[in-house]
Amino acid sequence: MTRITRRQFHISVLAAAAAATLPTFVRSETAPILHAREGSARLAPAEYPETRIWGYDGTVPGPVLRARQGERMTQSLRNDLPQASSVHWHGIRIENSMDGVAGLTQPAVAPGEEFLYDFALPDAGTYWYHPHNRTYEQMARGLYGALIVEENEGAPDVDLDEVLLIDDWRVTDDAQIAEGFGNMHDWAHAGRIGNWITVNGNGVWSSEVAHHTRMRLRLVNTANARIFTLEGRGLEGWVVALDGMPLEAPQPLGELTLAPAQRADLIIDVVAGEGEEAFLVSFERDGGYAIAAFPVTGVARQARLSAPGALPPNHVPFLGPLETAARAELRMEGGAMGGMRGAMIGGRMMGMRDMAAEGKVWAFNGMADMGDTPLLDARMGETVRIAMINDTAWPHGMHLHGHHFRQIGVDGRLGPLRDTILMNRGETVEIAFVADNPGDWLLHCHMLEHSAGGMMTWLRVT
Repeated sequence: MTRITRRQFHISVLAAAAAATLPTFVRSETAPILHAREGSARLAPAEYPETRIWGYDGTVPGPVLRARQGERMTQSLRNDLPQASSVHWHGIRIENSMDGVAGLTQPAVAPGEEFLYDFALPDAGTYWYHPHNRTYEQMARGLYGALIVEENEGAPDVDLDEVLLIDDWRVTDDAQIAEGFGNMHDWAHAGRIGNWITVNGNGVWSSEVAHHTRMRLRLVNTANARIFTLEGRGLEGWVVALDGMPLEAPQPLGELTLAPAQRADLIIDVVAGEGEEAFLVSFERDGGYAIAAFPVTGVARQARLSAPGALPPNHVPFLGPLETAARAELRMEGGAMGGMRGAMIGGRMMGMRDMAAEGKVWAFNGMADMGDTPLLDARMGETVRIAMINDTAWPHGMHLHGHHFRQIGVDGRLGPLRDTILMNRGETVEIAFVADNPGDWLLHCHMLEHSAGGMMTWLRVT
């Protein structure tokens, strides 16, 4: 077993907008301002300079937005970035016009302009917000934050409630964000993988706790493309929610995989002794390293608390009969070692060489980027099944906007509610959901370079 230190990396540490139509803006004199602007952050240790970033309110991460289930969230985006932007409220079953997808649900917000977001929060849980225009660059520069919707009743009894946004950054020797956002090697392979890991914008994040402290840890993978595999050391507990949606029963925490955009809520007990340190550990091929440390000082109680119950469920519609559900198939194609020779772009067929010149190296069902026709046109309240086939050499984290879905297992059993699902190379996955949210909804890979490189489609619910 790899020895875990306070901070140990097996990777090299600190190694070496398109124009948009102006929207019809709505301003409010009373709405809080979410200010997208340039800033600086202490990502690396003190011997390095601060990193120039883009952030909401100029910080990484942006402010933690908190509200209660059933309330409305009102935020006015002020864009003072050098690029057009927007805000997608990831995982919220939101009104379509507030979903923040530039080019689908709203025009991008130009530099110097504002846009008012105002929407209901139907579900308690852990969600987050990030841009949806040139997302691969803007998120890599630090533009994201957490949105926490508190339960009205039935919240777990914990000593601490911590939000941990886990990111990886590609930085230069002087701790600045590396350029090269259009790098075709990244786009055709695993995506932009970084060389420096942070939690809440801190490369050596830690929080003092006492022995037998009980915590709720809200984990969010905000990386462009890195898949995190996590374990606790000196920490024991349960997974109680995935992608904001409570599990029917808490599941013991073992090895937890989080694809980009996925979340997990954990109830954790500190079992490391007083004077020791507990860790949240990330594993990769060459070993493991601690991404968060919990120095243990004092004793919270003499014995561990009893196991927690389930969180109160959110009211997501039950699936109808799967035998009569509307069906669609989505085949993922392209990328390095994928064998795709070409795809449709903008109504005409292109070979791979011409596609790459356009920055497109991936396709769904033979089409790169979104076409004029939706993958599926569903009726309100209709149960939908989508079979997704990963006919590529790379994993993909598929995210559906506006809905949560369940995976249909090969034995017919239904998985937990998710909004993002990780698909490994060569894998086929079928999902099902009730199309109860009207509008045009994006379905795309949340490895952001893959999405920008062509892995986007959309569904219509009427």
